[in-house]
Amino acid sequence: MATEIKVPVLGESISEATVTTWLKSVGDSVAADEPILELETDKVTMEVNAPASGTLTDIVADSGADVEVGALLGMIGEAATGAVSASAPLPAPQSEPVSDAANIDDAAMPPSVRKLVDENGLDPSTIPATGKDGRLTKGDVLAFLNSRGAASPKAAVQTSAKPTGEIVQIPSRPAGPREERIKMTRLRQRIAERLKDAQDTAAMLTTFNEVDMSAVMELRSQYRDTFEKAHGVRLGFMSFFVKSSIVALKELPAVNAEIDGDELVYKNHYDIGVAVGTENGLVVPVLRDADQMSFAGVEQGIRELGLKARDGKLTMEEMMGGTFTITNGGIYGSMLSTPILNMPQSGILGMHNIVERPVAVNGEVVIKPMMYVALSYDHRIIDGREAVSFLVRVKECIEDPQRIMLDM
Repeated sequence: MATEIKVPVLGESISEATVTTWLKSVGDSVAADEPILELETDKVTMEVNAPASGTLTDIVADSGADVEVGALLGMIGEAATGAVSASAPLPAPQSEPVSDAANIDDAAMPPSVRKLVDENGLDPSTIPATGKDGRLTKGDVLAFLNSRGAASPKAAVQTSAKPTGEIVQIPSRPAGPREERIKMTRLRQRIAERLKDAQDTAAMLTTFNEVDMSAVMELRSQYRDTFEKAHGVRLGFMSFFVKSSIVALKELPAVNAEIDGDELVYKNHYDIGVAVGTENGLVVPVLRDADQMSFAGVEQGIRELGLKARDGKLTMEEMMGGTFTITNGGIYGSMLSTPILNMPQSGILGMHNIVERPVAVNGEVVIKPMMYVALSYDHRIIDGREAVSFLVRVKECIEDPQRIMLDM
């Protein structure tokens, strides 16, 4: 008995996904609950497990296909018995691809194939089909489009500047690809939408300050080995900025607020998003109740979320509900930037690289390890005084870390 492989529930407010990779091919044996394909939503990449044991007999949605919740992805049949009955007649070999219009069922076409046919205004019955049981594949459609284009090349055009009917030859481009078109992943599309939405919705401004990192660097140097032995994780800069931000957020609650319709929502909890760059794009996992965490808890949480992000194992719950975001462009060498808000949040703190620079201290020029920090904020909620005061408080906490311990 055949078992259908369907798109599972993807999460709150997510109704579509894209098939990225089939981990199994038609004819492969599969075990129940074994991962057989990967789906990408606009937030995460997730694996789909086999609903039963058997043999993968059909793939309905090819890689690259857009599918909705509940859509059919493929079929699993009973495991092959290995021997073919001697009395069973062998199927006659087919030497030619099946191209009969009667065998091309529009309902059976994968979504990606149907979309390609519709976009180009093609008649499926005119396209030679090479798929199983006469099904039309994406490769069939692309090959048909290429052959049609080759049959009527636009090698020459008649220009209006020469009414005599002379034909002007357009020089052909050099051989070899000079550009490549790749479909944006759902995650990249979602990132683009959210960034554009932030620019279109918020009255976004950025204010800057500079921080002397000497005290934090000395503290890290003094306790680095002891901290790692005690907690099994390194003491980084991010935990200091998370803790400093929480001190500032408690003092200036508007930076931890958001707009919902015609209301301001002030958050009395501190769920700090930490931006992580991955091969597929930027994701922002969230440290829940970061104000209740120790320095070691913050560092452990960041490490675990960072590893999950790079492996594509983050869940949607781990990326939702943040109240404030911190991003560190300094790990890539950025000296200064204007971060874009992670809507609907009203503030995002940007860290940058540490550079030794000459600064004036008590009338003398000394060399100090300095970092520029930036706060992008929604001016609809946060006034300039609050934005500047926030960065000043972060600066004070970093330059005098004892303030963090004393919540000052």
